[in-house]
Amino acid sequence: VLRCLGIPTRVITNFNSAHDKNLNLSIDKYIDMSGNTLHLSEDSVWNFHVWNESWFVRRDLGSFYDGWQVLDATPQEKSKGIYQCGPASTRAIKEGDVNLDYDSPFVFAAVNADCVTWIRYSKKRKERIYSDTRKIGKFISTKAVGTNSRVDITANYKYPEVKEISFKIPYSQYKNSLMDDRKILVTAV
Repeated sequence: VLRCLGIPTRVITNFNSAHDKNLNLSIDKYIDMSGNTLHLSEDSVWNFHVWNESWFVRRDLGSFYDGWQVLDATPQEKSKGIYQCGPASTRAIKEGDVNLDYDSPFVFAAVNADCVTWIRYSKKRKERIYSDTRKIGKFISTKAVGTNSRVDITANYKYPEVKEISFKIPYSQYKNSLMDDRKILVTAV
């Protein structure tokens, strides 16, 4: 419909797409002390999800956010009481501006959430044991104009992932040195 109105529009596919039901910007998995999965979160990761982008001027948000806007015609969650998603600025998503309206936090999480595993010891005590910051938002793509080729537009949504750290000490020694930091982190949670 938007193309019929002369508004540039394209279909986007996001592989490893996060569905962050509680909008905490992470996909949380809980396990008990035996390693059994606890079904305490409705978050999930989809193999892929598809939405549209359309090119708009954003007088409501300021010219910084002009350009491609995410519109999801198949929203799975209510936004402001109705099933809708967008228009969320891809610039806002890339910059992490999750305090904007129009479902920016939901779209940010879809392409950039961390996958976090927690051990739940009791209702009041949990410990983060694993966090994968690279799993979500892979090969964000659109179709090339005039061909059936895929165009990778991941860079429109997120900055490159942090590169691997090269260790000058054995990894096992480094891992052991993190134990004190991990205890401090758990206390903060």
